[in-house]
Amino acid sequence: MTTATENIKADILASSSGSVKLSHDVTIVKNVVAQEGYVVAVKLLDDKETYNKIESVTGEFVTYKKGDIVVGALGERQALRGYSGIIPRSIRAGEILHVLNMGGIIGQCQSPHPDFGPAMRVEVLGAVIVKEDEMIRHACIQDYAIEWQYELKNSVPLIAVTGTCMNVGKTMAATQIVKQLTQKGLKVAAAKLTGASLMRDVRSMMEQGAIACTHFSEAGLVSTTGKNILPMAKGLITHLNKLNPDIIVLEYGDGIIGAYGVDSLLMDKEIQRFTAVHVVAAQDFMGCWASDHFFRKRYNSNISIITGPVTDNLVGVQFIQNTMGIRAVNAVADPEKLGEWVLEGLQNAKNAPQEVL
Repeated sequence: MTTATENIKADILASSSGSVKLSHDVTIVKNVVAQEGYVVAVKLLDDKETYNKIESVTGEFVTYKKGDIVVGALGERQALRGYSGIIPRSIRAGEILHVLNMGGIIGQCQSPHPDFGPAMRVEVLGAVIVKEDEMIRHACIQDYAIEWQYELKNSVPLIAVTGTCMNVGKTMAATQIVKQLTQKGLKVAAAKLTGASLMRDVRSMMEQGAIACTHFSEAGLVSTTGKNILPMAKGLITHLNKLNPDIIVLEYGDGIIGAYGVDSLLMDKEIQRFTAVHVVAAQDFMGCWASDHFFRKRYNSNISIITGPVTDNLVGVQFIQNTMGIRAVNAVADPEKLGEWVLEGLQNAKNAPQEVL
């Protein structure tokens, strides 16, 4: 690489760049590869009072300010309840881009959100480079990715947690399932298979006793929009199976219908084969009905348990159980029952591990 380099000190290493394992002292070059996963250094141009934190590589949420230098990964985001943006076809040092999420994804915002104000503008300083084995190259998270797999021939039982949209309690449900089953003596592994880069959710599952957690970013994807994500998902499931867990909890970010690819995973027959329990988090009755219809008609499957805001009081619980015939429980108010029902579902599944039976 003959391009002139510059050494700078980053104030924040965003979690979207975490796979590269950088220090705060980074080296940059002016020429930028405008593709997903390539790591860039940017300078923040604004102060914000809302949506003004970035998750660092250590898991800490850091409040940023104008003038901070942030290292993050290029990526896109198509969020219903957040900023949406793309990677421009070309990027040069000095151009203005945006911070698209709290994971520090860097891209060009196409649609702001009224709750969060304008997206944080950033000036591109350059591409981060790394030196390994006497080779100098642009830093890219794909170079550190868990290997993808195109088949899933074997797996321990999977517990899937999906939702009707963003922010309906999927992570709360997944976290409580990990906690409850761990307390019952099971070795639980976990993964988040879809969404936009942010490690908060898998860290919460790890904190509740999971023996291992992984995330689509560790398979080289900054977000799962507009891609064939089946090999990535099967790669993560295969990776976790090598650690000999009793079960694997899978959180599917975003909604069942959406840009992040949840539908394609639910359609896959190999993943379906090993899914013993499916928990759906819903906002309202219509979401419950639509989810049930989708599962029965499109996936030829059934929902095991419904949770989320629709179960915040007895009205929702009784409607779901009496009218739809599906178990309903609030993961916050009654996590023990959620755990008991998930365990019962595992016991009833033909592919349940012997220690669960």
